[in-house]
Amino acid sequence: MKINTFDSVIKPLSFCAVALALMACGDDKNDFSDIERPQPPVVQPPQPVPPQVPNFDPDGVLEADIRWTEFGVPHVKADNLESMSYGVGYAFARDNLCILADQIVKYNSERSKYLGPDRVPGSGDSEHLINDFGFLTVGIREQAEQGFARLSANSRALYQGYVQGYNKYLEDTGVANIDPQCAGQAWIRPIDEIDLLTYALGVALLPGNANFLGAMFIAAPQGVNPLPRMVSSASAEPTNAANAAPIKMSPVVKMPERNPQEMGSNGWGLGSQRTENGMGMVLGNPHFPHTGNLRFWQFQTTIPGFLNVIGGSLMGIPGVVNIGYNDNVAWTHTFSTAEHFVVYQLQLDDDDASSLTHIVDGAKRTIFKKTYTIDVAVAPGQTIKLEKDSYFTNYGPMINVPGNFEWGPDGNAFAIKDANLPNFDIVDHWLAMNLAKDMDEFKQAFVDYDGVIFNNTMAASKSGEVFYIDDSTVPNLTPTAIDQLTNNPLLAGIREAAGFTVLPGFASVFDYDRAVPYENAPKYEGLDYVQNSNDSFWLTNLENPITGVNPLYGKVGNEQSLRSRMAHVLLNDAAGSDGKFSPSEVEEALLNNRSFLADAVLPDLLQLCQANRESVVVLDSGEQVSNLGQACDALSAWDGLMNADSTGAHVFREFAFQFNRNPQWLVPFDVEQPVTTPRGLALNDLTLKQLATAVDKINQAGIAFDASLGEVQFVEKSTVNGMPSGERFAWGGAHNAEGGFNVFDVRTGNNGTELPRHTYPVIDSSTRLSAQAKGYHITYGSSWMMVVNFTEDGPVGRGLLSYSQSNVVGAESFDDQTQLYSSQPTLRPLRFTEAEIAEALVEEISISSNP
Repeated sequence: MKINTFDSVIKPLSFCAVALALMACGDDKNDFSDIERPQPPVVQPPQPVPPQVPNFDPDGVLEADIRWTEFGVPHVKADNLESMSYGVGYAFARDNLCILADQIVKYNSERSKYLGPDRVPGSGDSEHLINDFGFLTVGIREQAEQGFARLSANSRALYQGYVQGYNKYLEDTGVANIDPQCAGQAWIRPIDEIDLLTYALGVALLPGNANFLGAMFIAAPQGVNPLPRMVSSASAEPTNAANAAPIKMSPVVKMPERNPQEMGSNGWGLGSQRTENGMGMVLGNPHFPHTGNLRFWQFQTTIPGFLNVIGGSLMGIPGVVNIGYNDNVAWTHTFSTAEHFVVYQLQLDDDDASSLTHIVDGAKRTIFKKTYTIDVAVAPGQTIKLEKDSYFTNYGPMINVPGNFEWGPDGNAFAIKDANLPNFDIVDHWLAMNLAKDMDEFKQAFVDYDGVIFNNTMAASKSGEVFYIDDSTVPNLTPTAIDQLTNNPLLAGIREAAGFTVLPGFASVFDYDRAVPYENAPKYEGLDYVQNSNDSFWLTNLENPITGVNPLYGKVGNEQSLRSRMAHVLLNDAAGSDGKFSPSEVEEALLNNRSFLADAVLPDLLQLCQANRESVVVLDSGEQVSNLGQACDALSAWDGLMNADSTGAHVFREFAFQFNRNPQWLVPFDVEQPVTTPRGLALNDLTLKQLATAVDKINQAGIAFDASLGEVQFVEKSTVNGMPSGERFAWGGAHNAEGGFNVFDVRTGNNGTELPRHTYPVIDSSTRLSAQAKGYHITYGSSWMMVVNFTEDGPVGRGLLSYSQSNVVGAESFDDQTQLYSSQPTLRPLRFTEAEIAEALVEEISISSNP
């Protein structure tokens, strides 16, 4: 559906065809002329009191002890935050330096300088130009430079220590001797705290502005060429590219998405009423890419007397644990359904032919421009300078999506305002969680900070309390804006069509001045349980639904995903007859490979298949499928699970992919029965065609119907040069489409880095099967898996990093956990106490900044 202006959505919604921002719509009054337009009050939140923990060494010397246990897990001990982060930065660089170095280049707008203008050289895709000018437009480097000195002492200590540890590893090892994926590259260099803060500010934009860089790249008034231009030789610095060929620029800008990588997760917090020992327990199961910039990495940090925490974190987060536990509290996160930005439709001033003025509350506002310049590699040793104009409003950068959000043809234009631009709370927020001595202190972290940028949080304490909050950074809309977004069919229709909120920009009453405060965020606390599997906050606790919050957090009363329904089923029956979980029961639930869809429809599907095993089914393509009998036999023999040794599992998966595109349920969704509806398989011609299409995909891939899932689904890592290693690990695990809980998937697109890797092309968009690979090449899914149980003797944790700790090809911890999962899906002990670390010690070093 086109959604270029409010006008383009009015038609299918049966509204009059006029631009909403410019005129009324009959009796519907969609000009909002009757709405009061006061400026929203500016509320100054109370200043947080940073946790009291030693941050800097009084002598300025950084010292850390690093002990590695099995599977390459570092345990870092130091006397202060800066030294602790120094050790973490060193240990991280040993495993993943190339990835972080690549990201520093990315967020510093230097992709084109080192790699040329295109992601595919010579294609004209302009992806590196879009990246570089885009991050200059949102201004993260400038914000880091201006904001670093105003960070808390704790945050400054963590940033500074981390980069010094990273740089020490680089200096000790030498550029030529680091990970061969990037050894000797010109873009490998020491980094500083501004580089790292720029990176963190860029990560905060992943669910927002980062998806609109292309739309910013081509944003310009009508008649103005938005593409970069050569800097004239008179104004440019000397360059050796006088004879360089012109750069082809043919960027393709598509509709942005809020979660283009479909990041997801499962998380549980179990309280005293739901555990056998009456103490808290947490299940953590983020579903994230296995390659690229969103890999997790496991570590432990200790500052005696102040801090002792273990878990996993995303790349380059300095010294703090994102998902883990300390002696008192355990927590996990899932990707939130919340929106973190608003697109504003501007009303252009008819009197300004340049389209650089818009109207807010009847007053004229300037759309101003700023010119940026970057270096662009055009040949080995040759660079040129390109410059480009970017445009801004009081809301934020201007955007343009051809055919959807366009500048000027109807007197309208569009800008984006991101609530995470900038977000300086990230490190302080997670540090406060890491240091929490009880659930009250854990909750106080969310009162004081707003740094959990795009996540739900589920936690449990040793005393058996549970807590859920979606305190991701969400625009704090005015009551008027919320009322209109909720009750105005036009605004609701646009939001549904676009996948994000679009509001009128001509009235300040639709603007916001901060993120939603703690007291208004959706949350639940008790002694029973909290859970999330990437549906909204609504059914965090099935018996106590959450309602009445800002609609930007997500939907209420909506049909739940099959994975969410499976989570509720597991919470209901995986604990056995007593209804109380043991750690082993939680681990079994995490690693179970049941399929909710199979549990619901398999008997009916078998009936349909057997009744048509000799039939000829004509697909939409006109192709005929006549071998359903083999599929019927494979489905009859299937054990209903997605284990590596489950034969015929892929037949049901392929059906699930087709069913997911147009589900054929007998009983529709009932908001009063959200776990058990919709249900029942409709045995109609479309369902039969979906089954036949699944059979056709398997035939195209050349796979036997009775193959085991482990023969078809595999992990295969890349060589240093990005070629297939040839070593395939059989892989058990389900998919979202079939309602799995322990989810894995195939991702062939951009993984956020420019490091070489291989993928296999899939047959088409309706399947993940690759004929070339003869199956599913897993590159996404369950990553940092964790079960933590509090006991009288302290927390006991088990976990697994499915793709292993190190990204260095050939390193000992490059695929050891991968092998463990492949051979026998299980978690492993997490070494938390001094005795546990000593028992599993593999290596130990001490590092110091003293020469």
